[in-house]
Amino acid sequence: MDALHGLKVLELGQLIAGPFAGKTLADFGADVVKIEPLEGGDPLRTWRLLRDGTSVWWEVQSRNKRSVALDLRTPQGQEVVRALAAEADVLIENFKPGTLEGWGLGWEALHALNPKLIMLRISGFGQTGPYAGKPGFGVLGEAMGGLRHLTAEPGRVPVRVGVSIGDTLAALHGVIGVLTALRHREVNGGVGQVIDVALYESVFNVMESLLPEYDAFGVVRGAAGSALPGIAPSNAYPCADGAYVLVAGNGDSIFRRLMQAIGRADLAADPGLARNDGRVPRVEEIDAAIRGWTSARPIGEAIATLEAAGVPVGRIYSVADIAADPQYLARDMIVQTHDVEGRPLKVPGIVPKLADTPGRMRTPAPRLGQHTDEVLSQRGWPKRPVRI
Repeated sequence: MDALHGLKVLELGQLIAGPFAGKTLADFGADVVKIEPLEGGDPLRTWRLLRDGTSVWWEVQSRNKRSVALDLRTPQGQEVVRALAAEADVLIENFKPGTLEGWGLGWEALHALNPKLIMLRISGFGQTGPYAGKPGFGVLGEAMGGLRHLTAEPGRVPVRVGVSIGDTLAALHGVIGVLTALRHREVNGGVGQVIDVALYESVFNVMESLLPEYDAFGVVRGAAGSALPGIAPSNAYPCADGAYVLVAGNGDSIFRRLMQAIGRADLAADPGLARNDGRVPRVEEIDAAIRGWTSARPIGEAIATLEAAGVPVGRIYSVADIAADPQYLARDMIVQTHDVEGRPLKVPGIVPKLADTPGRMRTPAPRLGQHTDEVLSQRGWPKRPVRI
């Protein structure tokens, strides 16, 4: 049986953060009913590359869900949501704060209907504070959370990560909150509660020592390109064939093996470099030694030599590399599935890997409103209510 079998989830979110949280719960067996606008559905359906008018991203984000098409601005649509929320375990939403309240679907109203309901609310800046009413997207959360300040070569324009990492981090924090709230409700005899997730806080939560270093030492950490400031050596180094090899030699014993492998026994034996705090001030010297060695050989040779020495080493993967990699394939991270029309499509596998109750792909991403009749008729509504 699936780990979350029997868990009823009502997803009101659109695009990335809320739906990613819903996808994660659905992958492990939750029954996720996704509410979509009647006209066009979730905008993600038409984002990035389309196949016959539908985004292939949609096929990943909405697998294992059921689609119900409603107009939440109408009394009829709001009535349906209240009825579904009355029997749901979890409601997910990522609208601008105040939107649900304007529709009569805020926390107080739904909690009164269903005291056990857990409401996951994801927004740019949270439900409280001076910025709560501002619209917020992942890019703003990444910038305000401190990430964008670090993602650049020194002196160059900060760049984005390349994916919507702020939204995804918020979604994962939301799933942690949902599972924690469920544990409290079921084991400790608690009731439902609100999980208030802000995009910027989700990014800030993974910023490691950024704040205490500023508080204790006044250090404003800046961009460092491919290096990892304060940890040495860890960087990307050029090879003779134009590729870059990633070397993480920052463990003390690993550093000694790395220096031996590149022919620098003198650095391996240097007592001043025995620990990370001694290596950091001399990181440019160390990087120059590694760079001199890697630039004289192709990446394959560099990787083989360092792997033989027990040094963590790798290459920068493109998606073509990912799709062909034996480690991805061995762990079912490249999954051959099909869309609702039966067309084959490879999608990312399920994370994390549970030994006894692994997640699985039960159904493809739905057509817009595919399950409206099914979901509503189960609850006594006639088929195809007018303008819901």
